[in-house]
Amino acid sequence: MSDITRVALDAMGGDNAPAEIVKGAVRAVQQRKDIQILLTGQESVLEKELAQYSYPGEQIRIVNATEVIETAEPPVKAIRVKKDSSIVVAMKMVRNGDADAFVSAGSTGAVLVGGQVLVGRIKGVERPPLAPLLPTLKGVSLLIDCGANVDARPSHLVQFARMGSIYMESIVGKKNPTVGIVNIGAEEEKGNALVKETFPLLKECSDINFVGSVEAREIPYGDVDVIVCEAFVGNVILKLYEGVGGALMKKVKQGMMSSLRSKIGALLVKPALKATLKDFDASEYGGAPLLGLKGLVVKTHGSSTSTEVCNSIIQCVTFKEQKINEKIKDAILKTQETEKNENG
Repeated sequence: MSDITRVALDAMGGDNAPAEIVKGAVRAVQQRKDIQILLTGQESVLEKELAQYSYPGEQIRIVNATEVIETAEPPVKAIRVKKDSSIVVAMKMVRNGDADAFVSAGSTGAVLVGGQVLVGRIKGVERPPLAPLLPTLKGVSLLIDCGANVDARPSHLVQFARMGSIYMESIVGKKNPTVGIVNIGAEEEKGNALVKETFPLLKECSDINFVGSVEAREIPYGDVDVIVCEAFVGNVILKLYEGVGGALMKKVKQGMMSSLRSKIGALLVKPALKATLKDFDASEYGGAPLLGLKGLVVKTHGSSTSTEVCNSIIQCVTFKEQKINEKIKDAILKTQETEKNENG
């Protein structure tokens, strides 16, 4: 069973649950034999959904969870009170070693709280950040943090940079990834108090390839591999990225359908355009892992379709194979030992 990645999947979370979640699970096991999915949720509902599909029966198992945490619920209270919810049941499986990873499109707040309270942080990790991959002209870049820590401190951002570098090197295969801090200009003296205080700390880090500031307009061009910021800025970047992409797609489609000539042209460019747009589709890269925890927790968009759910599940296999948690743990421990020696 060690070659099998066991993924606890919150089947009741998200705008399109349980239909798209279950469909994504089925797609994942149809593509990969090295995955077992533990669907947590209301058993009768999930049995009805699964009955629509043909799939390897031994690769999907239902784990009954009678309660559902809604998006609008206060996350701390929900995790504490709804102990038989699909999120809590699944996270406990990760904590107890019954699952290797957890994936959810449900309440972001509940996932963040549950990750820290139920799964637990790696010793030495101050704050776990959410880190999605963004499509760029040069491939992908990692945005860290995009929603977990709004009031971050400089030491948090330094840890984000370290964890993000490990992720990019191990998961994406980017050797010595470049790291940039989001700023309003290239000059070191620019930025708010947090950026000004963090910038020199990142410059001093010999274990990361810090290249300075990165402006928002440079992000889609892939100028840096790891984009460091606190969660408020990161979430604005992520949502604007998605919004501009969606609006641009609509304008392109409108333009192509505006006349007979444009419709003929659209037919000619359709194959190339489809391939290009797929590269810039964020759902192709799975969800955002919550880095720095003792187990793997992945948060997908609340509006996720089966494609993103499937990709998020498959993403967990690489995460397990590359032993990301172990590498982060070793990096944090090494840094602490170095700082201890330097301080006498």
